[in-house]
Amino acid sequence: MKRLFAFLASLCISFATQAQTTTTTSIWDNPMAKFYLVVSFIFVVSLLVLLTLLYLLKVINLLAAKAAEEKAERLGEVYQPEPSLLHRFWININGLVPKEKEATLVLDHNYDGIKELDNHLPPWWKALFYGCIIWGFFYMLAYHVFNSFPLSISEYDSEVAYANAQMQKTKAANPGAQINEATVVATTDASMLANGKSTFLNTCSSCHRKDGGGDIGPNLTDPYWKHGGAIKDIFKTVTNGVPGTNMIAWGGVMSPEAIRNVASYVLTLQGSNPVNGKKPEGELFKPKTTAKTDSPKAQSSL
Repeated sequence: MKRLFAFLASLCISFATQAQTTTTTSIWDNPMAKFYLVVSFIFVVSLLVLLTLLYLLKVINLLAAKAAEEKAERLGEVYQPEPSLLHRFWININGLVPKEKEATLVLDHNYDGIKELDNHLPPWWKALFYGCIIWGFFYMLAYHVFNSFPLSISEYDSEVAYANAQMQKTKAANPGAQINEATVVATTDASMLANGKSTFLNTCSSCHRKDGGGDIGPNLTDPYWKHGGAIKDIFKTVTNGVPGTNMIAWGGVMSPEAIRNVASYVLTLQGSNPVNGKKPEGELFKPKTTAKTDSPKAQSSL
C-alpha cells in the first residue's frame, strides 16, 4: 500500500512538473489543455481519496476484529469472525445456504444413496428475469400500443428521408452541369480527353482495338457509322448500348462525364487510318454545318 501511495504521489509531482514546464510554451492558451489538466488532477485526487478511505476502512475492520477476538478470549469463548459487508452481500445476492443448514434443502427421494438439494435460482437471476418481463410489458405498450416511440424501421425510414433531403439541398446549392443525350457537347480539354483515352483503352479497346480500327466492333476511324457519328449519337450508343450485340449499356457503370470524355476521344480517332483497319460499316456520316456548330473539319479533328 505504501508503494502505491508513493507511486501516486510521484505521478502528481510529475503532472505538476509537466504543467510548470509546459507553461513556458503557452499551454494555458489552449482551453482544451486546461480542461484535460483539471480533469486529470480531479481524477487523481479522487482516486487518492478513495484509496485512503478503503485503507482506513480496512484498518478499522482489523481493529474491530482484534477487539472482538480479545473479548472472546476474556470470556473464554471461541471467536467467530463476522463476515464482511461484501461477503454478506455476495451470500444474499446468490442465495447461498451455509453448509450446516444444507439438511433443510435435502429432497425426499434417494437414488442409490445419492441425494439432491433443492437449490433455488439465485435472487439476482430472478430479479433480472422479472425485470425483463416488466420491461417487455412497458415496451409493448410504448412501442406497439400507444406508438409513443418510433420502431426501428420507422427510425431507418426517417433517417433515409432526412439524408435524401440533405442530398437534394446540397445538389440544389451546388448545381452541376447536367450531361445527357440532349445537352452533351464534345470536349477539347486535354485532361478530359486523356481520361476518355484511358477509359477507351481499358474498356473499349477489346472490341474496337486500341487504335480504334475495329475488331468485334466496327471501325471508329472512318466516317461510316451504324448509329450516327455525332457526339450525341456516340453518347447515346455508349450509354444505352446496342441490343443483340456485344455493345452493352455503360450508362449504369460510367458517369455521364466519363461517357462524354470517351465519346469525345472517339471523335479524335476520325481520319487516323490505322493499319489493317476493319472495312467501313453503316452509313456515311456528314457533320451538319451551321452557324452555331463547328465546321466538318473542326468536328473531325476532335
